[in-house]
Amino acid sequence: METIKNYINGKWVDAECTSYKENFNPSTGVILSKVPISTKDETNRAIEAASTAYERWKNLSVATRCEYLFKLQHLMSENFEDLSRTVSLEQGKNLVDARAELKRTIQNLEVACGMPMLMQGEKLEGIASEIDGEVIRQPMGVFGVIVPFNFPAMVPFWFLPYAIAAGNTIVLKPSEQVPLTMQKIFKIIDQIGLPDGVVNIVNGSIDVVDAMIESPKIKGISFVGSSKIARKIAEECSKRGKRYQALGSAKNYIVVMKDAQLDKVVDSLLTSCYGCAGERCMAASVVAAVPEVYDELKAQFVEAAKKLIVGDALNPDTEMGPVISQAAKDRILGVIETGIKEGAELTLDGRDIVVSDELKKGYFIGPTIFSNVTPDMTIAKEEIFGPVVSMVKIDSLDDALEQIKNHKYGNGASIFTQNGYYARKFEMEASAGMIGINIGIPAPVAYFPFGGIKESFFGDTKAQGKDVINFFTERKIVTARFFKED
Repeated sequence: METIKNYINGKWVDAECTSYKENFNPSTGVILSKVPISTKDETNRAIEAASTAYERWKNLSVATRCEYLFKLQHLMSENFEDLSRTVSLEQGKNLVDARAELKRTIQNLEVACGMPMLMQGEKLEGIASEIDGEVIRQPMGVFGVIVPFNFPAMVPFWFLPYAIAAGNTIVLKPSEQVPLTMQKIFKIIDQIGLPDGVVNIVNGSIDVVDAMIESPKIKGISFVGSSKIARKIAEECSKRGKRYQALGSAKNYIVVMKDAQLDKVVDSLLTSCYGCAGERCMAASVVAAVPEVYDELKAQFVEAAKKLIVGDALNPDTEMGPVISQAAKDRILGVIETGIKEGAELTLDGRDIVVSDELKKGYFIGPTIFSNVTPDMTIAKEEIFGPVVSMVKIDSLDDALEQIKNHKYGNGASIFTQNGYYARKFEMEASAGMIGINIGIPAPVAYFPFGGIKESFFGDTKAQGKDVINFFTERKIVTARFFKED
């Protein structure tokens, strides 16, 4: 069992708290780590270190700052498999999904290495007689980053490399459920020679978050988690004049039209609905099909889902691993009971999934499918964050678009069709921030922004890519004139 440490001002330090949280391998139930629930005082020391480091870091050339990222990209690529296995070990996603996460993590590093281009300003000569106008981008200071358990490597890198390449410094709070991945990544960061205080980790819970919000030295907060907490982050930052980008919950639709190629649809549903055991904000959780294909799609989907190999996340044959914890498993089982009570048909029951003896203490739920679901049911309205899918019969594309429009969340939505009119109409009218056309998981690559709309996102600047540069920089407008000397 590893006792997790904080990383403050370029040094690994033992937490001063007296409270710890034990974390377990979700596949086996064996204890993995003990995480400190750090105090506000510890968090404030990290913020102070970051604030001190900022004064020097901001004045380094952008090329020099990016040199550190190039080194980090090289070392993380060298440690790719070890980091992937750590993600699988503590988070429970299979190795295929973990490797995909690490690829996207490194991709964000690579995009951030383009900061000399991304951070360029604008200039217009002659806005009036002998007067020029210019927009320059400048770093702002210390940023707080608060991330969830489901992508312990990738989500921090939606923010970290962009923030520091732009000249800022950060304090990061990993999820207390998956601290090992960031411990390993920061041990790699420790090798690249960043000045002390540029990046800091404080492990913990609500006290760490409160300290970030309350500190006047924190200029903004990047958050990913539930909409309930995202809204709270947004409200508290607004009161204090801080920037915020708060990504929240999701309920993603996949719409299937009568001309869809069902074999391709089913393949996409398996990865979209059950990858990461459904614990991702881009997971498809509502499958809405027109009557012409509904029954056939249901039959094929159920048959394919039954064949998924559920097991130890580190087993190369595993296609779906466990959920993150016993608490998550109990919550998801409760949601399944609610679906039954509200009248949905439990077409595929994953509650009694059979696993090997060494996995009996793991947190497994098999692929689960409800059919004959209506939009007013809890399982259609609320984010489940597990391997539970609702199948809804729609009358038409307009019916599907109306359901998506009326839903409180708007993270992602996809359509499967060969009809260009349907595809374009969906692209234009679906009330979601990330749209897929014949794509099961419409998660943007690192050079495009990531984020939803409605109650899935609070703020006006989304994660990763060029969008996030606006979040981490202040645009200053300069109007200049020089007089001819006598």
